[in-house]
Formats: sequence, C-alpha cells, structure tokens
Amino acid sequence: MADPAPTYSLDSLLPGQVAQKAEDVGVAKGRMDAVSMFLLAVLAGAFIALGAVFSTVAVTGAGDLPWGVTRVLAGVTFCLGLILVVVAGAELFTGNNLLMMAFVSGKLTARDLLRNWVIVYAGNFVGALATAMLMFAGRQYEMAGGELGVTTVRIASTKCDLDPMAAIVRGIYCNALVCLAVWLCFSCRTTGGKILSILFPITAFVAAGFEHSVANMYFIPEGLLIKDAAPETYWASMNVAPGAFETLTWGRFFLANLLPVTIGNIIGGAGFVGGIYWIIYARKNKPPQS
Repeated sequence: MADPAPTYSLDSLLPGQVAQKAEDVGVAKGRMDAVSMFLLAVLAGAFIALGAVFSTVAVTGAGDLPWGVTRVLAGVTFCLGLILVVVAGAELFTGNNLLMMAFVSGKLTARDLLRNWVIVYAGNFVGALATAMLMFAGRQYEMAGGELGVTTVRIASTKCDLDPMAAIVRGIYCNALVCLAVWLCFSCRTTGGKILSILFPITAFVAAGFEHSVANMYFIPEGLLIKDAAPETYWASMNVAPGAFETLTWGRFFLANLLPVTIGNIIGGAGFVGGIYWIIYARKNKPPQS
C-alpha cells in the first residue's frame, strides 16, 4: 500500500511552534561548518549593504518631501537587504542573536554560540566593507550630480555624532525589530508571507532612526571613503568641504558607533526577543541538568 500523500498547510505557525522552530534553526546554524558559515555571512553583509545603497539612492534629492515620508521611504527600500538574507539564504549577525534561545535551552554550548557570532560578524563586515569599496570604485557617489555622495557622507557623519548611550539604545530597539521580523518569518510558509513580515518591522526601525551594526559596516565606511578619497574637484563642484565632517573618522566609527551599536543589538535581539520568548514558550521544555 502506497504511503499517504503528504499534507501541506498555508496556515502560519503559532507562537509556541515558532519558538520551537527558532531553537531548531539555531541548533542548525550553530553547528554549521565554519567555511559555509563565513561565506554565507559575507553574502549577508553584501545583501544588507545593497539595501543601504538602495535606501541612500531613494532619499537623495527627496528634500521636498515631508521628513517623515522621507524616513519611511528610506525604510521601505532598505527592506531589500533582509529580504535577500531570509529568502535567498545568508547568515546575519543581528538575526543570529536568536541563537540565544537554543543556548539557554541547553541545545548549543557557549562555544557554539560565540563561534557563530564571531564568524558571522566577521563575515558580515567583510561583505559590507567590500560592497562599500566597490561602490566607491564604481564612482557611484557621482550620481545625481554628486548629491548621492554628499547624502552618503552626511548619513555616515550623523551616525558618528551619536553619544554612546544613544547608540546603545537605538541599537537595542533596532535589533528587537529585526529579530521580530525574523521571528515572524519563522511563522510563515510562503515567500510572500516572509516578505510582508519583513516590510513593517524593518521600515519602522529605519524610519525611527535606530542603529543596525551590519548596515553601519556599509554606511560609515562608504562615507569615509568618499570623504577621504574623492578628488578635490568633486568637493569643489559640490561647494562642500570634506573637513566639515570632523566627527567622521575611523576611530569614531569603531568606538563611538559600531561598538555601542553592537552591544545594543545583542541586548535587543538576544535579550529582549530571544530571551523573553524563551521564558514564555520554551523554558518548561528545557532538559534537566545531569
């Protein structure tokens, strides 16, 4: 007798089922071989950078629009990055903060967790920085009569102007929304459902001015490359002096933005989303300690 045909459902998973899936996905990610993990992380860094490129293009020259509308436009276009990560498949540090659920359930060791975070973070940085260098080499900053480059530098400078506490808080809320988007995607059974699940949380974090560590691995280096390496004729044509952006330095990128934003991202993703949902749905299933 033939096996019965498998049944499929388009119904979304319930929150408790999502928690179980998050743990299972976390175990698979934590035990992935290092080469695959790193290469998928490089792709994710490049994907998020492409979303940042799209977002910067969208807001360049949008000064006649109301401020809030411009921010929403920046968010909608930035969604491209996470859509590529989730649908095409890649390893993103901020989303992988949800591996905390598998760790606190005892399904991943601390070594597994930190190995994933370190390798993926490094790969994301490589992918984002490589994209920034290629965009600069392609002279993309000269588009829109050079306004695209000025917009990029101003975005980067604004990020480096943040004080550390503001960067941490904005990082917390950013990754809470990113991990909620990933959480919603776990509940979906269709590509369309995943894209819709990404749209509103990611648009919200960008529109609200929250800070994403991997996105900043593109935004700020690209601004620094334009500031430091664009020819003097470019700056003269724009009637802007690159020296006007005094706080845009590599030192402030790493210490005043990337470090506190990364700390905030971990708190928001691993703590506020992964930790709280684990307490609600999964702590009763934790195996007893021997």
